[in-house]
Amino acid sequence: QPPDNYYWKRFIAIHGISPQDTAYEPTFDEKWPIIEPYITNQTVVAHNGMAFDFPVLAQTLAYYGMHVPEYKKACTFRIYKAGLATLCHTHCIQLNHHDALSDARACAELYLKYLKNN
Repeated sequence: QPPDNYYWKRFIAIHGISPQDTAYEPTFDEKWPIIEPYITNQTVVAHNGMAFDFPVLAQTLAYYGMHVPEYKKACTFRIYKAGLATLCHTHCIQLNHHDALSDARACAELYLKYLKNN
C-alpha cells in the first residue's frame, strides 16, 4: 500500500491497481525487511530503472526515514535503448505488459541476453 493509499489516475490506467485493491495491504515499511536482502549488495535490474524504479525506491525509503542500501543498478532501457514491449517482440520474449511479474521476467531475460553477449 502506498502512503495514504494514494494512486495517480494515470498509473491506475497503466497497471490496473487501485486504492480498493490495496486498502488492507501492508505498507512499504512493513515489507522492507523482507525485500531488503534482495537489494542490498545485489544487482537490481529494471527497465527504465534510472528514470523511475531506482528514484522511487530512494524516495520511498526517504519517506519512511530508512537508509538507501548499496546496490548495483542495471537498466535494460539504457542498455537496449528501446521500450520493453518492442524489445520483447524483437527477442521473442513473452510479455503481459505492465503486469509486474511479467515485466520483471521479461526484463531479466533481456539482461541475461545482454550478459551472455558482453
